[in-house]
Amino acid sequence: MTRDAAVSIDKILHRNRSILLELTGKTKKPIKINRLHLDKKKFNFKYHTHTQVNSKGKTYHYIYDFWWMSFSDDEILIARR
Repeated sequence: MTRDAAVSIDKILHRNRSILLELTGKTKKPIKINRLHLDKKKFNFKYHTHTQVNSKGKTYHYIYDFWWMSFSDDEILIARR
């Protein structure tokens, strides 16, 4: 990966994190929002730092200290570690 690509990806990750922080505030309680709300803020679902699959097969997508999980009804659960 080139330095330019790494810088570009880092900017996307930090923007995504800023969007999650804006939506959740300082609370660590999970919130549920409609996926369209994140789309309107230009959240990029393709970029995250890592994933984890729970015992029920649900995938958690992490961006640094935040995670989100998609539901079939276009709702997204967001929380902070």
